[in-house]
Amino acid sequence: MGQNFERRARILLINPNSNEATTAMMVAIARSAAADGFDIVGATATRAPLMIVSADALEAAASEVEEIARARGSECDGIIVSAFGDPGLAGIKAAMKLPAVGIGESAMLEAAENGRRFGVATTTPLLKGKIDALPDTLGLRALYTGTRFADGDPQELMRDPAQLRAALAAAVEACIAQDGAEAVIIGGGPLGEAARELQPMFTVPVVAPIPSAARRIIRLVTA
Repeated sequence: MGQNFERRARILLINPNSNEATTAMMVAIARSAAADGFDIVGATATRAPLMIVSADALEAAASEVEEIARARGSECDGIIVSAFGDPGLAGIKAAMKLPAVGIGESAMLEAAENGRRFGVATTTPLLKGKIDALPDTLGLRALYTGTRFADGDPQELMRDPAQLRAALAAAVEACIAQDGAEAVIIGGGPLGEAARELQPMFTVPVVAPIPSAARRIIRLVTA
């Protein structure tokens, strides 16, 4: 008599940056936040830079993210777009019936729970306009306290985890002390490991976007 194995639900995490190591890191973080019975697999863009640090690069990434979603949509039950500006997410939602979330929108929705005022700490000042636009899209403008940027070149900071953590910690502190944030998001997929390390350092919630997105997509898939 054959055994009946129930298929594990599969979530596709799309990394809009063209860095395979970053994809592996983000998938590992998402898996650590996922419920039992969910499998998370990664896909990496090939036409984008290793790390998206400008508005032009973020916009350019959208079309490839949508292509990956269409090509691999039949093999998954939900999609995570794992760059903080959520490139391609609107197109995926418009064209596909699969549940899809972005790490930017997911983190902001979590940070704003119970009417909390929230800010963003990140490394990419050239993305300020894109980050500032997200709360408007989500109807959270009244709760958004703004974004603070770590001192230093984003690419250089990524090569030195200790320096990255210290620079982001200063930005988080500025969000709290100067802007009145009651929760602070670490704004970026490649910053996923730093986000986990920063959480115990503060009394206010420090929101890590990848776990936020993983929990949210699982809620949508199982709804």
